[in-house]
Amino acid sequence: MAGGPTPSSDAEEQLLLSSRVLYRAVLILLLIAVLTAGLSIGGRWLGQMIALGGHTESSEEYPLQVGQDVIELPANTIRFREQRHAGPAERVDLYLAWPEMRGYGKDIKERFDDVSHPESLIFLQLSQSTMSRDMSGRLEPIYSRLFQDNPQPAEFGLTLHRLRPDSGYGKEVILTAPRAEGDPYVVRCLLPAPGEQPTSGDCQRDIRVGRDLTVLYRFSGLLLRDWQHIDAAVQSFVAKRLAGGSTAPVPAAKMPPNE
Repeated sequence: MAGGPTPSSDAEEQLLLSSRVLYRAVLILLLIAVLTAGLSIGGRWLGQMIALGGHTESSEEYPLQVGQDVIELPANTIRFREQRHAGPAERVDLYLAWPEMRGYGKDIKERFDDVSHPESLIFLQLSQSTMSRDMSGRLEPIYSRLFQDNPQPAEFGLTLHRLRPDSGYGKEVILTAPRAEGDPYVVRCLLPAPGEQPTSGDCQRDIRVGRDLTVLYRFSGLLLRDWQHIDAAVQSFVAKRLAGGSTAPVPAAKMPPNE
């Protein structure tokens, strides 16, 4: 008789097949467990990142050298993650809750995320000065030559000046106010037309602080009523954080982990 598989060889083959199936099943279960754990951890991390939206609650202070000035800023006031580091910086962008002049925190997170209330935040940009005069100093030599028609009284003690169509400023206007000391207050605004919603950057003004630092700040036209307080608060916020007269280079530090 022709030889065929013996009962023992059939049993061994079935046992081998069963072992392979069991091995694959265990491997699949392990992979599923790893993927589930990864998705769970990754989901929590991603959820936290989405919830923060690029914000951080950290109050760790970073010394940054901008031009000739060294300024120490809490991480939660720095708007962009890539700028949250110590060392030289060409510029740094900040956002602050108004009127507290403080950075992001759990208790006021809605103020940083709700675009329907543009009056909740003030935005600052710090950079080395490139002009010899700030916005107030540019009123007479530059802006006044671009005015058209007569100035108009505006609210909150301000005077509105419209600019010539060929001025290059589009539909922006200049608002001014006299001050007891120094140059007059000057701010440039693109005010919303009737029926349009105000934004968080309707108005902008720049001032000089420190040795060679320009602070450009933007705010909603809804806050024009507070123009005096905002100007004083911005100058105070930056001046208090300037290193006392030191222009020594700040050593670069490692970027913080993603927050």
